[in-house]
Amino acid sequence: MRVLIVEDEPKLAERIHAALVRAGMVADIAPDGIEGQFLGETESYDAAVLDLGLPKIDGLSVLEHWRAAERKMPVLILTARSRWHEKLAGFNAGADDYLTKPFEMEELVVRVKALIRRSAGHASPILECGALKLDTNAARFEYDGQPLELTAHEYRILSFLMHHAGRVVSRTELMEHVYARDADSDSNVLDVLIGRIRKKLPEPLLVTVRGQGFVLGRTRETP
Repeated sequence: MRVLIVEDEPKLAERIHAALVRAGMVADIAPDGIEGQFLGETESYDAAVLDLGLPKIDGLSVLEHWRAAERKMPVLILTARSRWHEKLAGFNAGADDYLTKPFEMEELVVRVKALIRRSAGHASPILECGALKLDTNAARFEYDGQPLELTAHEYRILSFLMHHAGRVVSRTELMEHVYARDADSDSNVLDVLIGRIRKKLPEPLLVTVRGQGFVLGRTRETP
């Protein structure tokens, strides 16, 4: 899963980034409203953490621009402001959740995970596809009750596919959502990782749909 962090406090932005990476996600950082607006409109994200008090363009304006451009990723507003009318303005602009500074980093991570999960249509933090289970809160996979050992890259790929189980995910979409903006992504590396994941699954859950992409579980496009 890929998250955009729009935060002008460098130390806080790095702490958020580190916490999300530890939770199995990748993240890009934008230090001001102009860059944040640009990245949110041109890159693919599963969620965004957006500070309201940004330089150049304020957070509410950034959010309004995103929604006007039909960018639908869930947005967690992050701000030092706590008055209700400011929270209401954030929700009216299209925010999905609100967290007031100071906050516990663990809470931010849990909220971001919940936003991503709900946007993919999942109410429970436990996702299941046959005997494969993902505990999104613990960032842990199990197959038939046994832990599934995955590298960080393998986890991100399988997690995205698990959130969208039953739907064919194109190679481009998968790469856009499991690599950060400055990462050295390679289609051949993706094939290698997909192959490794298949070997770790005791049954053919992960299927390649020729000319379309990959699907976890059964779908109409697969026999």
